[in-house]
Amino acid sequence: MIRFTLRQFRASAATAYAAMAVIAIVLAVTGPRLAHYYDAHVVGCQAAGNCNAVTETFLGFYHAVQASLGPVLLVLPALIGIFWGAPLLAHELETGTFRLAWTQSLTRNRWLAVKMGVGGLAAMAAAGLLSLMVTWWFSPLDRWNGNRFTPAMFGERGIVPIGYAAFAFAFGVVGGLLIRRTVPAMAATLVAYLAARLGMTYLVRPHLMTPLRVTTAVLLGGKNGAAPASASTLNPQDWVLASNTINAAGHVIGQDGTITVNGTQGIMFATGPGGVSLAGVGRCPNIPAGTVPGRDPHSSSLLQACITRLGIRQELVYQPISRYWAFQGLELAIFLAAALALAGICFWWVRRRLT
Repeated sequence: MIRFTLRQFRASAATAYAAMAVIAIVLAVTGPRLAHYYDAHVVGCQAAGNCNAVTETFLGFYHAVQASLGPVLLVLPALIGIFWGAPLLAHELETGTFRLAWTQSLTRNRWLAVKMGVGGLAAMAAAGLLSLMVTWWFSPLDRWNGNRFTPAMFGERGIVPIGYAAFAFAFGVVGGLLIRRTVPAMAATLVAYLAARLGMTYLVRPHLMTPLRVTTAVLLGGKNGAAPASASTLNPQDWVLASNTINAAGHVIGQDGTITVNGTQGIMFATGPGGVSLAGVGRCPNIPAGTVPGRDPHSSSLLQACITRLGIRQELVYQPISRYWAFQGLELAIFLAAALALAGICFWWVRRRLT
């Protein structure tokens, strides 16, 4: 049975692994030069603080490879589910050949286990090998860009593509088993894979671990007149989930160091008979009546003192970069668990419902 399954599977597997071999050759030729340029020029310019020309050259290296590698790894699990998973049982059910296999002293469980085992291991190996190559090749660029938590970068690096491939393959098999038609099963697999990836990226991943919170000062002179003093607080690679401006009571009154009043964002002051007041927060008794806020350094320092006195702060909600591999492991475990659950559904259905 194993030999027969391998013969059925060898054409599609050979095509996929031949394409990966070509990609590996391209990366092996171009990767060392990219890494050498980073070590020889980018590291030095970062220390000197003058990287404009160097960065432009560095980011332009092998632009076609940079532009294509990410999408290849992004769509690979979907292609595995569509072309390896969905037809695996759907074709057998459409043609009725599964009944012939069961008459050859072959149990249903063994028939399904061999088919899913061969295809699933090949899918996970393909995604893992390609992810390893992409992670290695992009490592100099990732060290420059910094934030590995961005949705595209996180899903195209490390170990999570293995889980994506396993899930897509398993769902394709389940879709083919339940729908019993190859083309509709392929379409259902694509929709399910996209929904799972988007749901994980934007709904689940930010909450896999309880985010940390830090409160910083709000300083005049940044975006819309103010900015949080967070540059020295967080690592540039940390994943900032929210940046809320809060008042002395801890209530959110704006974002990114600004205050929202009637749909308008900024640090807005009003001068009247009662003195100077900060819109949406309160009076600034330290500023003399008639002072024009922000006109000169003295009045700006008074405004900054008022912001501090009124208790306006910035609350940053974030995931530290030190949790990156923990997030990778958790997401991999979730998709592998989903794949195992789908495999369990397949075995139950074949044993109890398939006739």
